[in-house]
Amino acid sequence: MFNSIAQIIVITLMNLRNLPQRLGTSSVAVFGVACVVGVFIGVLSMASGFQRTMVSAGAEDVLIMMRAGATSEMSSGMGYDQTQLIANLPGIAKLDGKPLSSPELFVIVDIPMRTKDSNANAPLRGVEPMAFEVRNSFKIIEGRNFEPGKNELIVGRGAQKQFANLNVGSVVKFGQTEWTVVGVFESGGGLAESELWCDAKILQNAYRRGNSYQIVRVKLDDKKSMDTVKEAIAADPKFNLDVKRETDYLAEQSEPLSKFIKMVGYPLAFLMALGAIFGAVNTMYTSVANRTREIATLRAIGFGATPVAISTLVESLVLAVIGGVIGSVIVYFIFNGYTVSTLNFASFSQVVFDFAVTPDLLVQGVIFATVIGFIGGFFPAIRAARLPVATALREV
Repeated sequence: MFNSIAQIIVITLMNLRNLPQRLGTSSVAVFGVACVVGVFIGVLSMASGFQRTMVSAGAEDVLIMMRAGATSEMSSGMGYDQTQLIANLPGIAKLDGKPLSSPELFVIVDIPMRTKDSNANAPLRGVEPMAFEVRNSFKIIEGRNFEPGKNELIVGRGAQKQFANLNVGSVVKFGQTEWTVVGVFESGGGLAESELWCDAKILQNAYRRGNSYQIVRVKLDDKKSMDTVKEAIAADPKFNLDVKRETDYLAEQSEPLSKFIKMVGYPLAFLMALGAIFGAVNTMYTSVANRTREIATLRAIGFGATPVAISTLVESLVLAVIGGVIGSVIVYFIFNGYTVSTLNFASFSQVVFDFAVTPDLLVQGVIFATVIGFIGGFFPAIRAARLPVATALREV
């Protein structure tokens, strides 16, 4: 046993030292694996970034209430009276004696993109003062907040990057109404940073929504108070609501696009992986062919078939891991934090998010490369082990 391990180490080190002599063929395998891992991580980092943006600013102690049966706030609706009843439910936190309840209105506006000669749908949210207290991570980073009763906007940091004419002081027109941008805000890197916010009453008048809203966000006095709220709603026939934690609601909204990205990404990576495997197989077969004399000599002086096979497999794994690391590093520096926007299927509006090349994705990329290396080196390793010693020695 010890002798076999020693033989594996000796042959493997010899193979690795000779890699520079096979630089051309080895580089093909490394490049192929690097490309596959780069595409694999790049596509999944898009899904990861989108999910992080959708969910990151959600809170376990915040509930979202919509009309029963509504799948998103776009299809929800409720009157002013119902929003007031919601505010007085048990289990809702209070600030200076006022319930932390935020009725909100949501409309879609057409706005030009900053980097394209085209327009896109942007979410415009009408809020009341409690909206800023319900959200833990909200912060004005430039300018000031809008004043109630005025046609003023504050815009999310992500929206300002992707949409044109959203600098502080700019005037934009939606329909027949002009709005002045007075501030830019952050919200923990979450979905809200893709939105434009204004006074709910002004938005109701501008879009002839009467005194209606679409959702109500409430902050619980305790994370466990959700059951108390739901029981109170179920006991009162005046309510016709669905109640969800903000984190659960946002996760549901992110699911369709995330699934679509992965549905496209995994098959694409698989097809590219097949090409990389063929490249690795070809590289290792060439390596074995070039080392026929060397392998035969080793076998003739007493080295076993198994150490020869394992050393060939290890060489393939090393080349694949090198390719995987190179692909991971390149993708990390190119894509991590790169800002893009895409259509949110749930609201039919643009969501601005950053690619997120997470440590988990980097590990998955290297594991994927290792699998490619193992498959690519397996059959050449068998060939090396079965190489007829007598036939090979005739070439010496």
